[in-house]
Amino acid sequence: MKVKFTLTMDDLDVDGRQIDTVILDWETEMEHEELLAISHNWIASQNFLTQRMTGLNCVGESSLTIEPVDEF
Repeated sequence: MKVKFTLTMDDLDVDGRQIDTVILDWETEMEHEELLAISHNWIASQNFLTQRMTGLNCVGESSLTIEPVDEF
């Protein structure tokens, strides 16, 4: 299945630099089970972003939206 991710992060500290807002979006193909695992990890881990992004020390607020992409 093809899905679109939108990651919004506010009040970031990246290598000591303060950033108000960053929005990343991307589309990818993935299996349903993989999508469920990512969703679970996002909800269950308080440090999901800082563990995966080099230089990211702190995020004030963040949200991850996952939407299916219709292919015609």
